[in-house]
Amino acid sequence: MHLEIITPEKNIYKGEVSLINLPGSDGSFGILTNHAPIISTLKQGTIKIVESNNSEKTFEVKGGVIEMNNNKIIVLAE
Repeated sequence: MHLEIITPEKNIYKGEVSLINLPGSDGSFGILTNHAPIISTLKQGTIKIVESNNSEKTFEVKGGVIEMNNNKIIVLAE
């Protein structure tokens, strides 16, 4: 899956991932390849990603919105 994490100031991540865990407004959730299309709001918390090479990264966010469609994920984060 292709992931982009964008803040008002800059793009903070762009790359291929196999898993992403997000702090959804109604609870944390994960997205894997071929997930159904989704749009959700995010609350303050940690985004955890597992890259295609199995390395893990985390990003702290204050909130935002995520859209997943056709294995492309865009996170607009605060």
